[in-house]
Amino acid sequence: MRTGEPLPAVEQVLASLATGLWHWDTSTGLVRVDAEASRLLGLPAEAATLTEPQVRARLHPVDWNEITGVVQLAVAESTLAEVRIRIMDEHGRIVRVVRSRSKPSYDRRKRAYELIGTLQEVTEPVPGVSVNGTTVTGDWRRSREAFLLDAGRALAEARSTAEVLRVAAALSMPGFSPDGLAVFGVSGDRLTVIGHHGHRPGDEGPFAHMSVDTAYPAADVVRTGRAVYLASPDDYGRRYPLTWPLAQQFGRQSWAFLPLTVAGRTIGAWMAAFTYPVAFTPDERSVLTTVARMLAQALSRAGAAESERELTDGLQRSMLPTLGPEIPGMTVTARYIPTGGGLQVGGDWYDLIPLPNGRIALVIGDVQGHDVRAAGLMGQLRTALRAYASEGHRPDAVLSRASRFLHGIGHTGDDPADVRFATCLYVEVDPVTGVAEAARAGHLDPVIRMPDGTVLVRATAGGLPLGIDPDTDYPTTRLALEPGEIMMICTDGLMETGGHDLDTGWSRIRRILEGHDGDLDELADHLVQAVHGPSSHHTTGPLADRREDDIAFLLLCRQGEGCGCGDAVAVRAPVRRTMLTVAQAEPERIAVARQHLRELLHDWASQDQLDSAVLLVSEMLTNVLVHTDADALLVAEVTGQGRRRLRVEVTDTSDDLPHKRHPGELASSGRGLVLIELLADAWGVAPRGEGKSIWFDLYEGDGSEDSVGPEDGAGP
Repeated sequence: MRTGEPLPAVEQVLASLATGLWHWDTSTGLVRVDAEASRLLGLPAEAATLTEPQVRARLHPVDWNEITGVVQLAVAESTLAEVRIRIMDEHGRIVRVVRSRSKPSYDRRKRAYELIGTLQEVTEPVPGVSVNGTTVTGDWRRSREAFLLDAGRALAEARSTAEVLRVAAALSMPGFSPDGLAVFGVSGDRLTVIGHHGHRPGDEGPFAHMSVDTAYPAADVVRTGRAVYLASPDDYGRRYPLTWPLAQQFGRQSWAFLPLTVAGRTIGAWMAAFTYPVAFTPDERSVLTTVARMLAQALSRAGAAESERELTDGLQRSMLPTLGPEIPGMTVTARYIPTGGGLQVGGDWYDLIPLPNGRIALVIGDVQGHDVRAAGLMGQLRTALRAYASEGHRPDAVLSRASRFLHGIGHTGDDPADVRFATCLYVEVDPVTGVAEAARAGHLDPVIRMPDGTVLVRATAGGLPLGIDPDTDYPTTRLALEPGEIMMICTDGLMETGGHDLDTGWSRIRRILEGHDGDLDELADHLVQAVHGPSSHHTTGPLADRREDDIAFLLLCRQGEGCGCGDAVAVRAPVRRTMLTVAQAEPERIAVARQHLRELLHDWASQDQLDSAVLLVSEMLTNVLVHTDADALLVAEVTGQGRRRLRVEVTDTSDDLPHKRHPGELASSGRGLVLIELLADAWGVAPRGEGKSIWFDLYEGDGSEDSVGPEDGAGP
């Protein structure tokens, strides 16, 4: 060619070099080829427009599948796509091997790829040898797929950033494993080193707070979102001369810096460094890119989980109170265990409130639901209860005001599903006398553990849950906490967790309370262990769904012998004592009184005496409700050692004394005092300042005829 003559057409030059041109648009599914490209595909040597199935019929099936991965990788890295393709004839025999090089682009509007490239026949290399001399066989491909599956599973199971980094450090890639890894994050305009492997502690110092504008590969990756491959030290020094001295000291030969991208946003960079030269073939780049994508997703999930845990801890610390200063003569402890899943804070709460009159208030409650709104309502309701209590209101007034408050903030929309309510138990305790007044809003009753291990559920009067009816009244019940006794108030999660209902769950918790031998903190830990420890997985309840719920409980002990809390306090005469009020409008509580007495006498030697005591209690309470207009107060005490005494006393405010009668055979009443005289070892009637009390004693025996009372007749 002489100087000044026009250059030949590109097609002529490529044809003289046995190189064909092709254009592939996936939106139309058509491939245009020139004459040389058509010849290389085993078709007539003339320009043509082919369909994808026509082209695919000429390509080896494995190579066709590989083209898609290579094209996607090239688009992600904005590089050329290069792949070797085996051309097949009509009988499925390989006629030649061609090398395809193309520049792919992706149209987001059409969601299609467009490729313009060349085809050139190449000499078939020794089977299984790649450009850089490493083996590329079917076994290697299967190993790569197995590695990616295993790596994806391990990264998906990692729950924290530290676990993700440990998994990344342990990755052993098939055929080329890096011995130096680093994960970079972005904080503002600075790179941060999240973690590294294969380096000494402190080696990350120069890279820890590097500006993203620095001429450093990781910074370049974060800025552009494109991978950087450095196959040799010369390549590194030529492209990044300013930061090459920092990397030179580690003695690596090849480096790959890949973007960590989540939802189109680059959150950092991953560096894989090798002590031997790596050519970074399409297969190797594909593996590295896939690992980087999985690593980015794992880090994003772990970061979100850690942020959620931090939010949960902050919510718990701000919403759940501390138990405050020590209470003279009493010990208190509490536990809150979030177990409902999702956001690890829900509607359960407890509180301990110092009152203006020197007493303390114990509060336990549960707002309906286990979500952010339940947690928010719980925080507001707890604050309102504390405010009402601090004003000096009685327990019934505190709950009435709290119910009105929750009704106002809980009914915010027209959707009935948005209506929320809360159960609550409010107990005001006098630390000096141990007397407590309880008001209950749809919650579980308090539980009392006596010094000898006897456990009773204290039945208390109650009203509707808070927030349902703003005008609900909440009657109070007076309790007496003796020295050495422990009171437990809890939410239903303590009973029902693990597939239990209230009955089976209470049996499980009762065994723990009865067998307690230690201080209050040990008892609290044993209760949690019974619900969430290894044994709970072998003692599941009858409900197949194994329901889980938040758990909150509070333990209060009046220090005394047998409780294991603080210094022992002398125990007064009653070893066991229960007290119950039966109102005129609540005759059904007579059944509760019978149950209380049976629980109080759970280890009584004579079953006949136990049945007699239950019968007499029913008669005495019924007489008060039928023959007076007053409420009845039942007090039952068990005292003594060895052969114990049961004293049962029923008090009312009526001045009418009972009279012994001799009813006829068909009379329906008049036998109460006759039964007491026949069954009790001693009995009597004692006038009070207002009203009277009738009492009887039973002395523990084996039920034989020789069992008699004390010689003195046992007066009051």
